Amino acid sequence: MTAPVESLDTEGRGWLGIVYAAVWLAFLEAPAATAVQLLPSPRGFIGLVLLAAFAAAYLATFLFTRAVRRAGGRIPWQRAVTGVTVLAVIAAALCVAVGQDGTATFVFLAVAIVISFEWRWAMVLVAVVAVANEVLPHLVSGWTRQASLTLAIALAAFAMSGVLRVIDRNLKLLEAHRTNTELVVENERSRFARDLHDILGHSLTVIALKAELAGKLFDADPERARAEVADLERLSRDALADVRRAVEGYRELTLPGELARARTALAAADIDAELPNSTDEVESDLRELFAWTVREGVTNVLKHSGARRCEVVLGASRAEVRDDGPGPTSPGGSGSGLRGLEERAHAVGATVVTRRLEPGWSLAVVRA
Repeated sequence: MTAPVESLDTEGRGWLGIVYAAVWLAFLEAPAATAVQLLPSPRGFIGLVLLAAFAAAYLATFLFTRAVRRAGGRIPWQRAVTGVTVLAVIAAALCVAVGQDGTATFVFLAVAIVISFEWRWAMVLVAVVAVANEVLPHLVSGWTRQASLTLAIALAAFAMSGVLRVIDRNLKLLEAHRTNTELVVENERSRFARDLHDILGHSLTVIALKAELAGKLFDADPERARAEVADLERLSRDALADVRRAVEGYRELTLPGELARARTALAAADIDAELPNSTDEVESDLRELFAWTVREGVTNVLKHSGARRCEVVLGASRAEVRDDGPGPTSPGGSGSGLRGLEERAHAVGATVVTRRLEPGWSLAVVRA
């Protein structure tokens, strides 16, 4: 008689769960057989009608509670009381109509209580049902004690309670999985936005400087102006290629390439550059990080520093960009570009350090 434990669709398989719930109603065969034997008397007809009503009410309770739980909600107290009361009244009327065989409904009543009420109230009400099954044989003439039915009531209630706990945990896991998925998507969006900011922030800054320089040189030095315009075309193509690589998911930069870009950009801004000629000393797993460091540092020199001189220093586990300008005016030294660099540094166990010099400003990434 513990079969009703399986009636709740723990895997959310839709109509199949309804079939499982209905299948276990076959355990009401005893009161059904008794009602048939009582035909054509009124008690027999009433017994069959009550049995059908009980089955319908049980399935309705199952469907309602399943829908609420699958939505992650709680069963309203009034709805739980109403549903269980209707089942209890029908069960009592069935016992009157067909006799003690009607107590087979007590197991289903216990299951309905467990899926409708919170655990502490459910256990109290299930205990009432079990006690009623023990007391009624002493009050009703001709009834005999059914210890197996009392045991079935208790087992069905505790088993269903365990099933509900598993379902609740599964729902929480599904919700956590959905949340994690949303966070992954959001983090990827932030990563892409950060990369796009870093790529375009640098490239567009250089393009703007060169366009301004070319405009000033058109009359004074047409040849150099044409050279600057040619550089503008090349830089635009490079920026487009960088964006395409970012969109395609290729995030790797080359340290020599960034040093070359920095040399060109600083020269266009009339800033004296002192850059290393070799990157061989840099550790392999830090080369991409240091490329981003050079890009971020040089971009800030071009945009914010007002410097006349910039120096890039590379070591095995250290990269530093120094300038002789007053440095950034905002607290903390930079915006989203610096935050992105900090995230990349943290991923490989490095630290971003910004400090004021006398005179100037320094941006360094160091791994101890």
